Order: sequence, then C-alpha cells, then structure tokens
Amino acid sequence: MFVFYAVLVSLGFVAIDLVFEKAIQLENYKIKKYIKNVSKFNFSFGDKSFLVFTARVKRLIFCDFLLKISTFSLIFGIINSFLWNLFATLFLLIFSPFFVVLTFLICWPIEEAIKKSYLKKAKRKLAKCMCKKIAITGSFGKTSTKNILYQILKEEFDVCATPKSFNTPMGICKTILQDLKETDDFFIAEFGARRLGDIKFLAEFLEVDFGIITPVGNCHLETFGSLQNIENEKFELCNHAKDFVVFNGKSKSSKKLCQRYKKTKYLVCEKNSFAYAKEIANFADTTKFVLVIDKNEMACSTKLLGKANIDNIVVAATMAYLLGESLFSIKRGIEKLAQIPHRLEFLDGEFVDVIDDSYNSNFEGFMQALEVLDGFAKRKVVVSPGLVELGFIQKENNFKIGQEIAKVADVFVIMNQTNKKALFDGAVSQGMKKENICFAQNRKEQKEVLKTILQKGDIVLFENDFPDNIK
Repeated sequence: MFVFYAVLVSLGFVAIDLVFEKAIQLENYKIKKYIKNVSKFNFSFGDKSFLVFTARVKRLIFCDFLLKISTFSLIFGIINSFLWNLFATLFLLIFSPFFVVLTFLICWPIEEAIKKSYLKKAKRKLAKCMCKKIAITGSFGKTSTKNILYQILKEEFDVCATPKSFNTPMGICKTILQDLKETDDFFIAEFGARRLGDIKFLAEFLEVDFGIITPVGNCHLETFGSLQNIENEKFELCNHAKDFVVFNGKSKSSKKLCQRYKKTKYLVCEKNSFAYAKEIANFADTTKFVLVIDKNEMACSTKLLGKANIDNIVVAATMAYLLGESLFSIKRGIEKLAQIPHRLEFLDGEFVDVIDDSYNSNFEGFMQALEVLDGFAKRKVVVSPGLVELGFIQKENNFKIGQEIAKVADVFVIMNQTNKKALFDGAVSQGMKKENICFAQNRKEQKEVLKTILQKGDIVLFENDFPDNIK
C-alpha cells in the first residue's frame, strides 16, 4: 500500500518541481545562478513564458520522478507513523527547490555525453559540406545582421543560417544537423557569449572562414567583469577567421578590435570607409539611403527603421559584395528585407501605432529606438523595464535612460521592480511630471495601465522585455 502512496505523492512533487525546472531553464541551465536565486528566495515566475518540454527537460522530469519515488518509498516503507510521514513530506516540500539541484547533478554527466555526441555528429556533417562558414559576434545587432545577410545572400546563393537567436553550441549543432544541406554555398552562424572561452570554443568547432564583428559594448558586463574582457572574448573570432573580418565601426570597441587585427579586414559604417550609408531619410514605415560600397553608389530603400539597422545593412551588404554577389542583387535583397519581429518593428494600428523593440535591448539600441520614436509627430508613450546585466553601471545607465525618455516621451510606463527607482529618478530629473509616469509589475497590469492612458493616434514604443526570472 505504501508504494501506491509513494507514487501518488511523487507525482504531486514532480508537478510542483516543474516550476523550479522552468527557473533552471530560464537561467540557461546555469546551476550556480539558480542556486543563488533559490538561496535568496529570489523568484518571480510570472506569466511571460512557459516551461518548454525539450528532450533535456523530459529527462530531468523522469529522473526527478525516479528520485522522488525512491525517496518516498523508503520513507513510507520504514516509518509507519502518519504524523512522521507527514512531517517528512512537508520537510521535502520546503526543500524542493534544492532537491531539483540534486536531480540536475545526477543528469549532468548524461547531458554532457549527449552534448559531445551532438557536436561530433555536427562536425562530421560539416566535414562533408563544401560551404564557407560566416560567423557573427559582437554585443549588439548580431541577430539582425545575420538575418539581413541571409536575405541578401540568398538572392544569388544557397544559404543556411541559424534561426532566431540560436547562438549556443547546441543551437548551432541543431541547425547543422537539421537544416544544412551539402549543396549550400554558405553557412551563417551567430556566436553568443556570456563568459570567457565561449567564442573560442564555437570558432574552433565551426572552423570559421569569414567573420563579422558588430558593435561591442557593456553587454553581459555582470558575467564578464569588464569591457576589456568583453573585447578580448569577441576578438577570439578574429583569431580564428581564416580569410577576412568585417568590422562595424559604430562603436569604439569594435574600431579598437579592427586596429588590433593585423590580417585582411574591412572597417565599415564610417564616412569614407570601405562601405557606409549617406543621405539617410526616415519615413513612417520606410528608410531611404544611398549605399556606398568600394566607391560604388546605389540608392536603396528598406522597411527597416533606425540608423542601427541601416548600419547592419551596410555590414551585411559589404560581406555579400566581398563574397562575389552583384550590386544589383544586393540592392534587390535590401528592398525585399522584411521587418524583423520585435526589433524596431513598426505596427500600424487602427487606434494607436506601435514600435515593437521588445526582444532585448542595450543602451545604444535604446537611444536608437528613442530617436526613431522622436521622428513621429504624435503623442508618445514608452513602455520599458530598462536594462539589466550591466553590473556596477546598471543604476547609472538606467538613470540616463530615464532622462532620455523624458526628452522624447509624453508618458512613461515603467515595468517591473529591478530598475524602477533609477528610471523614475532619471525621468523626473529631466522634467517629466510624476503624474505622467506609471508603473506595472506584469503584463496584466501593463494592459490595464495602457487602457487608461492611451489616446487615439498615440504611438507606443515597447523597449526591452525581462524574462520571468527577473523581477
């Protein structure tokens, strides 16, 4: 009989543990960060995302069930007292978040073996393909540059690119195994990094032919510790690129890396550099500009908004040109570019217009979004939680963001708690009235606030969005 109760209680505990497994997934399976949050009871599970039942999560759940049923079978089999069994059950319930850590550690060797197996399979498939490999890294604009380059190159070539923001070893492996064809001319991969060594591992695995360095700045400063460490990490791509590297010169750090690189290189996005844009004219849903590449000029138009996107186009167009694509095809590819969801995406609504830049953000990108917003002759509303993972400069940067929002927006809706005070103080210091600053803790509250403040004809900028594990 005790086995039946053990199964029943174990299933209940496994259901509860799904909450904590979601928290581990949100931390990208970084167990140290999860333990740190658990020890402080620092959780805000929210309703923005759900647990994704990947193969890894299913293995965690199965292992969790086996561990729970073994534990409760032992407890209920040895202890005959109902009160003591209840006490033991409540004790384990309280420590469920830490119990999940044990499950994670048990599964870890299995996950590492699976990871190595995937890497070997992907490596073997890459060896059979004759495609050239293009890697993109930097602090900002990686995904947008990758998407633009893919759209331009496929005008003349067969191209495979990592989807969405797949920029980890497993994400790249998955793309190689599922999507890459032996007939593809190019494979484009986005390289993400949160710690020293990430880029080196990816570059050595992929055996990169060509590199792109997007603007580099204080992104993930919390994990890297300093801007110098970030620069050194991004430079690992340069160390491993076999042919040449294109540098987006719109940040001091990327220009610094370009000067540091001694092999074939192309600095772009600066006036009179190898490639740049001039005569940029912004309209409601279109940007027109003249693209200059290797002293060749051509008038272009795109649905993408913001100077940062124009710079991304310049970088992508330069790479395509250097790889042998015609200027005619490059121009055609630029004109076909579709807006990238949640990245300065303009949405024309019946009641209000929206600029959706909610995927993620950085200080420079935030300023670009405000510049785009400022170009509209409408009542302006900004909805944002500010920026995170900036370490010791987070408070200062969010204060500055609050100041810049006050210069552009009529109403500011501050999301979440993390940067609430810094954003509020910054906006007030620049003259924004307190009654024009609203607060919302979650999306449900956000909707209610927007219902009360929006007027027909407004334009709303949604800038950045925190995951559920950040309050």
